[in-house]
Amino acid sequence: MATELHFSRFEFKYIMHAELRNSFEGELQYFMGLDPHVSAGRRQKYFVRSLYFDDDALTFYYEKTDGVMIRKKYRIRTYTDDREEEAAIFLEMKGRYNSLVYKHRTPLPRSIIKSLDEGGSGLVTECLRLGKDPLVSGFLFDAIKMRLKPRVLIDYARRPYVSRFAPDFRVTFDDSLESIVTGRLFGSQTDRRRLLLPGYSIVEVKFKRHIPSWFHRLIQSYELKRLSISKYCKGMERTGLADNLE
Repeated sequence: MATELHFSRFEFKYIMHAELRNSFEGELQYFMGLDPHVSAGRRQKYFVRSLYFDDDALTFYYEKTDGVMIRKKYRIRTYTDDREEEAAIFLEMKGRYNSLVYKHRTPLPRSIIKSLDEGGSGLVTECLRLGKDPLVSGFLFDAIKMRLKPRVLIDYARRPYVSRFAPDFRVTFDDSLESIVTGRLFGSQTDRRRLLLPGYSIVEVKFKRHIPSWFHRLIQSYELKRLSISKYCKGMERTGLADNLE
């Protein structure tokens, strides 16, 4: 699993039905290979879990749905659904500056799991122990000022591809998306899960400079339309925590 802590790039998103995806992936593999971190695995995917934060006014949600060009959001991310697995946990801030997407992340200690379980000010207290990490300091400032709370947990499986000719060009397929209303990173078996986009995958195209011409032709041949879609927003809407006013 890549552990890049800071990056900026462009991201284009598409929604693709499962039947179309199989054909599309087949053609994609002439130019791209699976990320080495998943190529040896049986399912050739990895699991992603993100706990998203927002304030009572759902500022981050509405900044996205309103198309605000300079925005950000916070989440805690890990790569397992097993509480006992010694998987890395990160605090992330993901944002947009005009058309450029950026992300900053920093590792968190596993004690953060218990802090989230306890709720209240436990997370703030835990973050205060982490010293002067710039990302943690920024999160604490916003968490206190905006009264941020964890709102929804989003799970999905990701299959990543890397270009054989341009290492900065990546394509990922996200499926089996689910949302859970919880303030914890690891809930209980009784938590109600809501499926997001069943039968479809979210395709994310990620690049720093340009999209290869062969990929342009592939997009055109499949008549794919670029969309503005957010897993966080879809999860909030599917669980009834937010209403899309469009």
